[in-house]
Amino acid sequence: MYLFKRVDQLREFLNGARTNNRTVGFVPTMGALHDGHLSLIKRSLAENQVTVASIFVNPTQFNEASDLDKYPRTPGKDLEKLAKVGCTVAFLPEVSDMYPEDLDTSLSIDFSPLDETMEGQERPGHFAGVAQVVKRLLDIVTPEYLYMGQKDFQQQLIVRDMTRQLSINTTVVTVPTVRETDGLAMSSRNVRLTDDHRQRATVLHQTLLSAKEKLAAGESPSAIENWAMQALQIPGFRPEYFTIVNADTLTPLPDTEDLPKRIVACTAVWASEVRLIDNMLLRGQL
Repeated sequence: MYLFKRVDQLREFLNGARTNNRTVGFVPTMGALHDGHLSLIKRSLAENQVTVASIFVNPTQFNEASDLDKYPRTPGKDLEKLAKVGCTVAFLPEVSDMYPEDLDTSLSIDFSPLDETMEGQERPGHFAGVAQVVKRLLDIVTPEYLYMGQKDFQQQLIVRDMTRQLSINTTVVTVPTVRETDGLAMSSRNVRLTDDHRQRATVLHQTLLSAKEKLAAGESPSAIENWAMQALQIPGFRPEYFTIVNADTLTPLPDTEDLPKRIVACTAVWASEVRLIDNMLLRGQL
């Protein structure tokens, strides 16, 4: 596995690697890698001749400086995991290389209605930071395929919309969420959970499964949302939202039988000081 920390070094390597129609797959991460990240790497390896994984804790997408400071950083272990699965290239840039003073990396894109609900409502400016860093990384790597996880459902829709609006020649591939054996979605934040909160965190997946059953049984989206918010209010947990929306537009659903083909339920819950998110398609496929 090759390791690069500078943009010019990575570009030089990729220019040489792009021969005989070899394709490049790209997986952007913020490190603290787990099997969910590695599933994206493996998917890219199966579909491309070159796979690049970046590790960069992006400061522009954090609303709170304290959350940025607390974000787990394990570069040594991350590189071991990437090498073990056979990743071609690891890219670990510095902030100064990602956002040089002589380069304007700002974006002005209207993502509505995709950024007007859920994470966009609870974390103002978050998706602007995500779009900024992903656009910068795509400019550097210029991959044919970009692999993102379903767990960040709203985020992958935002990135898809960005590539469409800016006519970026990269296909976004969404890979299903990888879960622990008890159903908890794998996340870098899970390591911050206490043992007690970790055991109780299965309530997110259980509530999503029940919501899918309730929708199939004919219950209205609003009734399911109200039920779910109550179900998530267990000791030590504070639900932020549980929303059932159109999986393509993230717009609210009518309480009628005329529902869209793809429906997703998304939720965010505070487990003490750790914020967990999850989602599940209640109707349709990825």
